[in-house]
Amino acid sequence: MTAARPTLHRRNRLLTALSPAEYALLAPHIKEVPLEPRELLHETHDEIEHVYFPNGGMVSLLAITEDGEAMETAAVGYEGAIGAVVGLGIRRAFTRAIVQVPGSASRIPSAQFQKLAGESHGLRDLIVRHNESLLVQAQQTAACGALHGVESRLARWLLQTQDRIGSDTIPLIQEFLAQVLGVRRTTINLVVRTLHQAGIVRYRRGQIEIINRHRLRGESCSCYNVIRKQVDCLLAPATD
Repeated sequence: MTAARPTLHRRNRLLTALSPAEYALLAPHIKEVPLEPRELLHETHDEIEHVYFPNGGMVSLLAITEDGEAMETAAVGYEGAIGAVVGLGIRRAFTRAIVQVPGSASRIPSAQFQKLAGESHGLRDLIVRHNESLLVQAQQTAACGALHGVESRLARWLLQTQDRIGSDTIPLIQEFLAQVLGVRRTTINLVVRTLHQAGIVRYRRGQIEIINRHRLRGESCSCYNVIRKQVDCLLAPATD
C-alpha cells in the first residue's frame, strides 16, 4: 500500500518556463494567494479580473448549459493558468473556473497582465501554447466521453488529478465526480465501489485515496497518455 503524501506546492510550470527578463516583468505585480475549496475564480461570460498561476491544487473549467447544468471540459494545476487568455485581448471567460482541490497560486490583475503580454513576445507565445494545451485537453476529453466507459474515464481523471496535486489522496465529493463525467451520482457510487473492492482506491467520505497507481493506469483509457504527451509537448520550453 502506498502511503498518502501531502499535496505539493511547487513553482508554476508556465512561470518557470519564462526567461528571467520576462518573469521580471510580472514579478512586481504578482501576489501569492490561497486557492480555497469550491472557490469561484470566474464565472462564464464574466469579465476576467485576475490571472491565476497555480502552484498547487487543481481548478476545474466547466462548460455551463442554458439550464444551469455543468460539465468539466478541462482542469488546470501547476502546469497551467486560469484566465491567461486576457493576454491575447480576450476579456470574458468562456467557462466557469472553480477550485476543486485546495492549493495556492500566483495571481496578477488581468489589466496588468494584458499590458505586459503586449510588451513581451515570449509571454504571448507561452499564452498561445497554453491555450492550445487546453484545447487539446478539451477535445480529447470530449472524445473520451463519447467512446469510453465511466470506469476508464474516472481512472483517467484520477490519474490526471494525482499528477497535478502530487498526492495520493484527492479531496472531493461524488456529486462533483458525477458532474465531471456527466453521469448520475448512483453510477459514480457503483464505479468507485468497484475500484475500492479491487484494492485500487480507498474511498472515505469526502476523499479518494489511490493505493495502486499501476493498476489504476491499467483501468484507464488511452486518453490519459494522449493528453499527457500532447500537453508536455506543447508546454516544453521553446528553443531558438
